[in-house]
Amino acid sequence: MSRERTFHFGRFLAAFAAILGFALAAPCGARAGNNLLLNGDLSKGSGPQPDNWRTEAWINDPKAWRSDWTHPPDGGAGELEVDNLEADDARWMESLSLSAGWYYLSAEIRTENVGGNETGATISIMEDGAMSPDIRGTAGWQTVGFYLKVGAAGADVDVALRVGGFGSLNTGRAFFRNAKMVKIEGPPAGATPSYDLAALRNESQPSPVGSPITLVAAFAVLGAVAFYGWRMFGRQTPVQPAKAARKPK
Repeated sequence: MSRERTFHFGRFLAAFAAILGFALAAPCGARAGNNLLLNGDLSKGSGPQPDNWRTEAWINDPKAWRSDWTHPPDGGAGELEVDNLEADDARWMESLSLSAGWYYLSAEIRTENVGGNETGATISIMEDGAMSPDIRGTAGWQTVGFYLKVGAAGADVDVALRVGGFGSLNTGRAFFRNAKMVKIEGPPAGATPSYDLAALRNESQPSPVGSPITLVAAFAVLGAVAFYGWRMFGRQTPVQPAKAARKPK
């Protein structure tokens, strides 16, 4: 092989190794599939309403909060806004049905005067505590996200672009863009935040009244009462009906 061919072949191998190394080093989310959020780039809609998104708030009063959707007239990517004028938990939301597996949710967020003592601006799902790191104060655009595991039965979830949280009402203004949910093979080792949806839902279920020992004792007492009743009444000889008097012939 000539020196020139050897040189070009060596460059090819080096480039191939670099591409392969980048692919292997990239986090699972980077090798994930398509965005499962419908209209995640916020480019489609009409009037003040982006397609597939809706608004909700804990204090659903125009004096407490307001929302907005801005987008270029040519249909390019848009932004959603949540402005909590009073302490509130307000959000833009989209509902999804998910199959079993791991997911990564992310969004770009910037904030203006979001309170520093309560939950700030996040992307989350409407389950206790399942959210990205929150952004407070005044901050430029940054990407935040979290990992979510869905159990074998699948699940319906509500994804929220949000200011404030459950029991943690906050004030301030936040802008959201490029919201994504992608299915992945699994989170990188030690990646946080990471949530198991089935575990979260099991923890939120009410516990049975009484301890297991109390329940066993109650069943034992009921069994004893039933057995005693059977011994007292169930084994008595039944009373024979009186024979009818025979008529004389």
